[in-house]
Amino acid sequence: MAAMGSMGVKREGDISDSFASLSGKKAEPLPDRFRQLKLELVAGKEQAIVAGWKRLLAALRRENGVVARRGSAVIPEVDFASIHDDLQRKSVDIRKRGVAVIRGVIPEDEARSYKFEIEEYVRQNPQTRGFPPENPQVIELYWSSPQLRARTHPSLLKAQKALMTSLWHTSDPDSPISLRTPLSYADRLRIRQPGDAQFALGPHQDGGSVERWEKDGYGRGGVYDAVLRGNWEQYDPFDASGRVHAVTDLYNGLGSCSMFRMWQGWLSMSHVGPGEGTLLVNPLLRESTAYSLLRPFFRPVKSLAEVAHRERYLEADNWELTAGERMNSDLQGATPGHGQEFLDDLHPHLELERTMVHVPKVKPGDYVVWHCDAIHAVDQQHNGRSDSSVLYIPVCPTTEASAQYVARQRDAFLQGTPAPDFPGGRGESEHVGRPTAKHVKRYGNPIGVQSMGLDTLVVAEGDTRGGEHAVRQANAVLGL
Repeated sequence: MAAMGSMGVKREGDISDSFASLSGKKAEPLPDRFRQLKLELVAGKEQAIVAGWKRLLAALRRENGVVARRGSAVIPEVDFASIHDDLQRKSVDIRKRGVAVIRGVIPEDEARSYKFEIEEYVRQNPQTRGFPPENPQVIELYWSSPQLRARTHPSLLKAQKALMTSLWHTSDPDSPISLRTPLSYADRLRIRQPGDAQFALGPHQDGGSVERWEKDGYGRGGVYDAVLRGNWEQYDPFDASGRVHAVTDLYNGLGSCSMFRMWQGWLSMSHVGPGEGTLLVNPLLRESTAYSLLRPFFRPVKSLAEVAHRERYLEADNWELTAGERMNSDLQGATPGHGQEFLDDLHPHLELERTMVHVPKVKPGDYVVWHCDAIHAVDQQHNGRSDSSVLYIPVCPTTEASAQYVARQRDAFLQGTPAPDFPGGRGESEHVGRPTAKHVKRYGNPIGVQSMGLDTLVVAEGDTRGGEHAVRQANAVLGL
């Protein structure tokens, strides 16, 4: 997934800079070029888009009720001890929901010890940054020993490979992407304390915002073409071929991902349940993605205040296509350089107040993953009695563009500076106890070392022609 943003060093910051709502950025109208873009996207397809919108609203009305009734029970759970069989058996459900909990990926005691080691690392290095600054809950660390050990852990890499090969596919076998060769993406971590209400990140998608409509963004791979033709039922969220060429970061945002993260994910370092500072998701992957993309082309005929009845407000005949002279530049919740955010008043048919459900209770060593397009959030307040702690570790296949990022990330690791997608600064360059490449090679397994760009990637048995080509391209990029 190609990166188009500037390759310059980013200013210092924290996770709040990734989202307009957390950063305090004032909402402003998008430039007129987005109105022109919307006109081009809808031209000649008006009837198909209207028909698709009506079918989508009917599907959401039906499926939202199922999610609201079942709550966390809709989220599939997989036992790591039988991961391949479980993923196959539950593949239809996982693809529909776009989220899964993998139980017992890393031994519980080992995973919990990561948290204590990180706290000691921070204690020894009080200059460590985080959000909020006065009482950090999300910590700007990328290269601590526990993070590196977790990313290169053989069990975690096994889970990542299974999540790629069992659920994703390439419609074109020559697509230059390897689903059998994971690459490492360095992200930060969270140690959220009871009572915290500042890390209140509402419903959002990662991987850009306005890029989803832009021709030089996701349009490069035609990722959402079926949706934007009105045929959203034909959209396959798990076809990786188009995403190889898509661009997720056109604006060099602080925290905007420029690698292809098939799955977002975190490894739990604590026991945490619903309401205790954990993750919420909207478990209707295809429908919520389609709604996000089509919503900017429709507006209500009568406002909620005029109708005075929510169900009547949401009915399809109260929504009309905006086209021609009525078109505007709005892409609801999208801000260049920030993640895509969702608000009840801007995305009313998603009924987020009842369809954002908690992941089930987890323990240290459980791995929670959600599709890169899935709408997700965190508890507005941590009402538990102990910390809610996770290591953010996504699942990334091998492509040439991702290898280019890993090469830059490798340089950042060797220098101890933040990973390239994230806010810049000195990072851990002066931290006491920061691991080196020698440490990683000593305790990391071979595939984990390769995933960081520290050794030659090996073509996996059974890979596609395109996969083999992608690995060769990646090695050339990495100078291996």
